[in-house]
Amino acid sequence: MLKLDLHTHILPERWPDLEQRYGYGGFIRLERAGPCRGRLLRDERLFREIEENCWSPARRVEECDRAGIDVQVLSTVPVMFSYWARPADAHDLARLLNDHIAGVVHDRPRRFVGLGTLPLQDTALSLRELERCRRELGLAGVQIGTHVNGRNLDDPELFPVLELAEALGAAVFVHPWEMLAPERMSRHWLAWLVGMPTETALAIASLILGGVLERLPRLRVAFAHGGGSFVGTLGRIQRGFDARPDLCATATRTPPVAQLESIYLDTLVHDADVLRQLVRRCGARRLALGTDYPFPLGEERPGALVDSLEELDGAERERIFGGTALEFLAVDGSRFAS
Repeated sequence: MLKLDLHTHILPERWPDLEQRYGYGGFIRLERAGPCRGRLLRDERLFREIEENCWSPARRVEECDRAGIDVQVLSTVPVMFSYWARPADAHDLARLLNDHIAGVVHDRPRRFVGLGTLPLQDTALSLRELERCRRELGLAGVQIGTHVNGRNLDDPELFPVLELAEALGAAVFVHPWEMLAPERMSRHWLAWLVGMPTETALAIASLILGGVLERLPRLRVAFAHGGGSFVGTLGRIQRGFDARPDLCATATRTPPVAQLESIYLDTLVHDADVLRQLVRRCGARRLALGTDYPFPLGEERPGALVDSLEELDGAERERIFGGTALEFLAVDGSRFAS
């Protein structure tokens, strides 16, 4: 059974000093702390400590082999999106990151699939880079944030990017970043524990109620962390759609529950009952294994939560472990045959 991890992050082993390159601060830099460790810094403030598996393809392959993972889908660390930066600089950085991921995939095509990043603060530059990701670099699609500087994913300026993704057959993986109400989530790691699920739910609701999925029926879009808190609030969203169509049904005629067929979710929910709910509401054919490798909120033993659901049959397990991701990415599974 092919095991494919849809949700992993990677960085180059090194990149230029971006503050020096662009002339202002706010960018992430990597400070090595020995041969196998490093620190991500933003304006000299620690953002995150990382290990060699964040940048070393060889180390990733070793750890995948031990964990029984055949293929990883690579995307950048969301803090690198840099949607706040000047558009030309964000585009330059996106090109650097996308070239790196494409190179890793080129070197190990049986072990990795790549997703690019886009300078979404500028529609024209995003369209250009999306074309390059697909036509020149051969990436399966792109990873985008849950919002762009406060603009939700149904913002009219973002629609052309999603429209082109549909036309190019590019997969779109949505990951939370820059969480809501940071002033209220500065303690207890709440931005990661509560903010990320909320951000993801808001992104899904925006695409559904904003009519984006209805207008782009062939768009393949997946969401990290099991869709966050969306499925838990789906009943309330549907009730609002039914009870107050004057407020909730202004951009779409399709009920929210019916639009679950238009999205994919990863399995990174850390709770067997929550995963059971996702299987019941969305079906195994919309769920794909995701671990958030190599970060601490990820799944320590890839696939263990899926394996814990004894009620899943063989076809459902095969779908979650590989088939759903292959469909989402539009990748032929024979590419990974040894």
